[in-house]
Amino acid sequence: MSADFLAGVAAGYGIAVPVGAIGVLIAGLSARTSLRVGAAAGMGAATADGLYALVAVVGGAAAAGVIAPFATPLRWAAVVVLLGLAAMTARSAFRRPGAATRVAKPSTALRAYAGVLGLTLLNPATVIYFAALVLGRGDAGGGVWFVLGAFLASASWQLVVAGGGSLVGRLLTGERGRRLTALISSLVIAVLAVRLL
Repeated sequence: MSADFLAGVAAGYGIAVPVGAIGVLIAGLSARTSLRVGAAAGMGAATADGLYALVAVVGGAAAAGVIAPFATPLRWAAVVVLLGLAAMTARSAFRRPGAATRVAKPSTALRAYAGVLGLTLLNPATVIYFAALVLGRGDAGGGVWFVLGAFLASASWQLVVAGGGSLVGRLLTGERGRRLTALISSLVIAVLAVRLL
């Protein structure tokens, strides 16, 4: 159990720690809204990582083989969604404070969770990553312990990202800070989206 769990933890951190568009989105949501909304978004990303770890353990090479032909369309869909988010975030930087909050902020933590879960599931590289790890181990991949370790590692990192975004949001609460964080967030999301191509 412990070796499988630790392998899952390492795999979860391996996929979650590199800062990508999702991490920037989570930090930006926390900075502009609340820790609750950012944490819910982070848990959406962690859920997707956990689901992909589960798919890899259950289906391994077969899952990666099924998703591989759709990698390009899924990547393009992710690019379009991320560029749309970047544009909406940038637009919110130039609205009046009340209007900007309505545009940039999901109305509930549940919407943030569902949105980030869906966006994270558009990344087929995640299931391929987990499938390669499972196949590389040469066994069943550790089953439930591997999946649990991967999910908990991803969740803990996403909550750190959300907490960091919330802290930045508290430090930059004025109009100038809101505008700056929205513009930086939209620029980084757009750059990361283009790098997916």
